[in-house]
Amino acid sequence: MLCERLSFVGRSAPLLDIDNMMKNSTNKNETPAFAGVKNDLFLRALKGETVDRPPVWMMRQAGRYLPEFQEIKQKYDFFTRCQTPELASEITVQPIRRYGMDAAILFSDILVIPQAMNIDVEMKPGVGPWLPKPIRSHKDVENVIVPDIQETLGYVMDAIKMTKEKLNGEIPLIGFAGSPWTILCYCVQGQGSKNFDKAKEFCFTQPLAAHTLLQKITDTTIAYLKEKVKAGVNAVQLFDSWGGMLSPTDYQEFSWQYMQQIIDALKGEAPVIAFGKGCWFALDVMAKSGASALGVDWTCSPRNARYLSGGNITLQGNFDPTRLFSPPAEIKRMVTQMINEFGKDKYIVNLGHGILPNIPLENAGAFIEAVKEYKG
Repeated sequence: MLCERLSFVGRSAPLLDIDNMMKNSTNKNETPAFAGVKNDLFLRALKGETVDRPPVWMMRQAGRYLPEFQEIKQKYDFFTRCQTPELASEITVQPIRRYGMDAAILFSDILVIPQAMNIDVEMKPGVGPWLPKPIRSHKDVENVIVPDIQETLGYVMDAIKMTKEKLNGEIPLIGFAGSPWTILCYCVQGQGSKNFDKAKEFCFTQPLAAHTLLQKITDTTIAYLKEKVKAGVNAVQLFDSWGGMLSPTDYQEFSWQYMQQIIDALKGEAPVIAFGKGCWFALDVMAKSGASALGVDWTCSPRNARYLSGGNITLQGNFDPTRLFSPPAEIKRMVTQMINEFGKDKYIVNLGHGILPNIPLENAGAFIEAVKEYKG
């Protein structure tokens, strides 16, 4: 049972002795121990099969709102946590121990891709992503490489293999990457932004350089996700967090065409979930892409999401993360209503974006419990 490998679902497990794990870790190159999973609810939903209840997981479930994560955060900086397989795998399974979601998502960050591409990326406390040398010209783009994935991002594959061992074949593991447009936003803007005006200016005034960069990111992302699948992830998700910053026409040019390339390259190897925050206007095109599921944010109602996507593809979402501040009983009521509106089949319960750092543990638990208790 998963509980035997991961302690007890429903309460926090003691923090593992990470320092000792790192000293004694071996067999980093062995293949994943388990090809199938016992709880395949998530994978069945991706296939559109009939289920008794929808599966549930939360974007950014591995990390910042958990006290056991905070213990690790106090000892190791952000990219050390990402780049150390023992740490990344431990953080990945922490929410599974506590809440027993139907899928795990690997702890990592979308910005490990530009790091591998010869772009300096830092994580500044209180600021977030910080790129000291943002890309602003065609010459800057020329210095960006399409890397050897194993040489630059092999630590991610090691983390996948370690996580698969911890999960013990109980639930699926999700790998992810940022969309090329979202990665470009950080690479050009140099940091987070409310409007990514410098990134958009770059695309509109230097489109050749922008498309060259987007293609390099796309090629790297395809190779990266293929390696993740080889290492053992059961599905992959593309996060287009800033797609909604673009008009529908610009979205097609600077974002979607590159996401489509990634989906085309991966769909024969693993299920792909495409998530574009604020991209309700593209759901019809996304539904025809070959993706197994589409993520939806909270600004699009379940009824509209079903209508815009054609009604046949699995949808994922779309609870407002800030609504997790509501009382637990209210959360449960709203989650039940959300499932009823989406329908229990061809549906994966999730948030409309990542969970916030200061969400009470009881409230996050109420979100998961409401799905597990659902009677359709």
